[in-house]
Amino acid sequence: MSSKKQKRILIVRTDRVGDTTYITPAIRELKKTFPDSFIATLTQPHTSKIFINNPYVDLILTDNLKKESFWKIVKEIRKHKFTHALLMFPTERAAYQLFFAGIPYRVGVGHIFYEVITFMKSVSRNKYIPLRHEADYCMDLARKIGVVTDNINLEIFVSEKEKEEALNLLQSKGVSPNHKKIFIHTGSLGSGPNWSESKYFSLTKKLVKLFENQSIKLIFTAREMTNNFIDNLKTISPEKIVIIKDEIDDLRDMIKVISLADIFLASSTGPLHLADALGIKCVGIFCRRKVSSAKHHGVLNKVSINLEVSEQNCRKFCSQDQNTCGIEYGISKEEVINSILKLLKS
Repeated sequence: MSSKKQKRILIVRTDRVGDTTYITPAIRELKKTFPDSFIATLTQPHTSKIFINNPYVDLILTDNLKKESFWKIVKEIRKHKFTHALLMFPTERAAYQLFFAGIPYRVGVGHIFYEVITFMKSVSRNKYIPLRHEADYCMDLARKIGVVTDNINLEIFVSEKEKEEALNLLQSKGVSPNHKKIFIHTGSLGSGPNWSESKYFSLTKKLVKLFENQSIKLIFTAREMTNNFIDNLKTISPEKIVIIKDEIDDLRDMIKVISLADIFLASSTGPLHLADALGIKCVGIFCRRKVSSAKHHGVLNKVSINLEVSEQNCRKFCSQDQNTCGIEYGISKEEVINSILKLLKS
């Protein structure tokens, strides 16, 4: 009797941090559907840290898009004799790499020229109608090869040793295990519409006053915080406010620290999706535009709150063509504070 050939599946997503977390549900469901499969990821080096300790990932491959040779990556991929490749987000470089690596069954998104001429199979996003979460669109590629699921919950795995390392860092900053820890990530690196630092500053003043007599620390983690913003934060309350910026060397350090949060507040940006995948209570602030909306990029875990600019505020504060987002005024500090209080009570 002939044995069924093992599926050796390469999952590729070489864009940003938040987008890379969206492939974790597909990895899990592929391994559950095909328990004997060999599953590898191909991402950029810094986003590869998302898959450390993931029990469903057998191999982590990386492609430094700016530094590594196209053919070096092709050679590395070819070495592992993959039977399937899922290109979760279309890039010309990756499409040709998978083709020249000789992977027989390759799936991409849409009908882009370089996918067509490399005989790649495809799934359609149907012009995002009806609009679904990006993680669900990623899952479509896994469904193409036999996965049947509606479970698109993100997940990242942190070891006890890593949590201990993060705890030691927080304790060195005056944060004890007994403190409630509200993380406020003010940066987004342009990944989506966001509040200004001045509005985050105003929010922080209100939170410090609100929690004046409570064992709560407000922890700021964005590496792109300006020096002026940091100096202003320090004037509010040195006891309540903790800034962890220079101590975070790479994405794994960020993941470790976020894993200890009680609440995580951010706009639609990579660290928010890391917190989602870690099961942290999140308050996410989102634009109403289709590509930036909570429907497409919102926090998925069931213990979080997504705040989105209302239709009324969108008409009032956003440009008519919605190319300019009015999120600065479309979501109020009071909405965020009420959401934080609700999550603290839950």
